[in-house]
Amino acid sequence: PSVLDSFALLSGQLNTLNKVLKHEKTPLLRNQVIIPLVLSPDRDEEIMRQTEGRVPVFSHEVVPDHLRTKPDPEVEEQEKQLITDAARISPDVAQKQIQSLNKMCSNLLEKISKEERESESGGLRQNKQTFNPADTNALVAAVAFGKGLSNRRPPGSGGSVQSGQPGAGGIIAGASGMQQVAMSGAPAQQQPMLAGVQMAQGGQPGK
Repeated sequence: PSVLDSFALLSGQLNTLNKVLKHEKTPLLRNQVIIPLVLSPDRDEEIMRQTEGRVPVFSHEVVPDHLRTKPDPEVEEQEKQLITDAARISPDVAQKQIQSLNKMCSNLLEKISKEERESESGGLRQNKQTFNPADTNALVAAVAFGKGLSNRRPPGSGGSVQSGQPGAGGIIAGASGMQQVAMSGAPAQQQPMLAGVQMAQGGQPGK
């Protein structure tokens, strides 16, 4: 019963407040002046949340700026001067100035858009791929591992390994990091040269 009584009391007060605010004689709240009652140099988390982090404190330094209803006196003087100068110009002169200003703005926008298009096209040209990754991988595999190359030696090329000499044999000259392997003595026959590497032929594997 106590909760219901309190709820009924609050409901009645809220209804009365709504009637007062909706009454035609009640002035608009936006026309009322806000007067700060409490100023504190300490950080206020509620104000931070309401202002999305723009105003950390509600002190005497920020109140004149945030609750200002008129611009600074210097700004008011400049505005009055501009209004006076504008009143002296005839409508024809004002129209000509407006047209010239619009023309200048249009030319400037065209230049900016042109430069943007040129920069975009230049970036596309720079980013354009100038090689085929598949061909590059095939060349690397052929040079490093001899993949896809023929074992036949072209006629009239390369030298031969002479047999009968003790301790004589071809040396496989591979890429850096590969061990040098001596070939066993074999009958006089030509060893095919491929990419700087002597290849064993006729069932003569390297040791």
